Amino acid sequence: MPSLDASSSRAARAAVDRDILRLALPSLGALIAEPLFLIADSAFVARVGTTSLAGLGLASAVLTTVVGLSIFLAYSTTAAVARAVGAGRMREAIARGVDACWLALLIGAGSVLALLIGGRWLLDLFGPSPAVLAEALTYLRLSAFGLPAMLLVQAATGLVRGLQDARLPLLVAVGGAVLNIPLNGVLIFGLGLGVAGSALGTVIAQWGMALVLVAVVVRGARRHGVPLRLHRGQVASAGRDSVPMLVRTLSLRVVLLAGTLVATRLGDVQLAAHQIAGTIFSLLALALDALAIAGQALTGRFLGARDAASVHAVTRRLMIWGIGGGIATGLLLLAASYVVPAVFTPDPAVQESLRAALWVLVIAQPVAGYVFVLDGVLMGAGDAPYLARVGIINALVTLPFAAVVWYSGWSGPMGLAALWVACTLIFLVARAITLGVRVRTDAWMRLGG
Repeated sequence: MPSLDASSSRAARAAVDRDILRLALPSLGALIAEPLFLIADSAFVARVGTTSLAGLGLASAVLTTVVGLSIFLAYSTTAAVARAVGAGRMREAIARGVDACWLALLIGAGSVLALLIGGRWLLDLFGPSPAVLAEALTYLRLSAFGLPAMLLVQAATGLVRGLQDARLPLLVAVGGAVLNIPLNGVLIFGLGLGVAGSALGTVIAQWGMALVLVAVVVRGARRHGVPLRLHRGQVASAGRDSVPMLVRTLSLRVVLLAGTLVATRLGDVQLAAHQIAGTIFSLLALALDALAIAGQALTGRFLGARDAASVHAVTRRLMIWGIGGGIATGLLLLAASYVVPAVFTPDPAVQESLRAALWVLVIAQPVAGYVFVLDGVLMGAGDAPYLARVGIINALVTLPFAAVVWYSGWSGPMGLAALWVACTLIFLVARAITLGVRVRTDAWMRLGG
């Protein structure tokens, strides 16, 4: 007969698992829905031509960098709101979200202006062929107008998740992704707009998502008596608090951009395959990141409530879930690697190179699952300064391996596979080491509101 302690331990683990799944499962749907925008764009544009697909990949590298650098709008907001909720300060939690939305609008407006003026110069840095550059520039300039919407979505989503509600972001993300598919079909092929139609369809869907979430923020602010007007000092303070997260994200984007730069040097075929592989990796990464979001929300809430034991329990269970989830997605990707290339592109050369990159990703998935959950726990704890420091170190460790591929003279599938080993597998291993060392201590735990 099981002992009382054993039964209590199993009950406690089951309770933690329920909390994790309550937040992770809806977040999984929402996070998978987001890259479906780019997947739909890639699938449609691939039918226009390999040059158009390569151009989409190049423009997407710039656009996702802007969005990625601003991911602190979601992550920092989730952590801050969850901590305030745990401490019983609901008005402060809503105010954090309102400030984040204003900051998102300001950053988004500046990003649009910057890309319209300097977009061509940024794309030229990658050294694309003239045909690829023309397609990339068209997509970039039109898609720029969707950036304020996407940043608003990030900020509002951070607020909602911090309030321990993961279902609303799921509904909004799925709605946007579903709307994007027919818009792409009509604009790209029905009206014959090509890559420009892809950009326009995505922008329309993005603004639809933003308006729905902003309406929810406004309603919550009015219910709790939180002013909606811009408070410059509070927004500036929120911006300063987010600097470490910005540095941490910048270190990630530097590695990703280095990968795109090397892929461009390998040729249009490899760049097109790299674009599709990157989209698939983003889909899998965001799927695993659902556990990280659960970690952010739960860690922030329990730290705000001064419940260190629950923080440790959540961290242990998340590590198990992360590695297990990585193994599952790796096996799924291994099976899909024989089917996915033909779905995305009719070009046999692109298919062959894509398959080589996907096999590297199969190996990387369990490491990715471990990394992402620990990243989420430390974000939820507000340990952004540490994440910023080790982010720089991890990037410096990884970039020399990308340089080896640049100067190696490798080409074809072998060259692209080597690139993914350098910029993905090695990078993830470095992150796993630095994050694993941190969570073995209690230095990252700060109790209270």
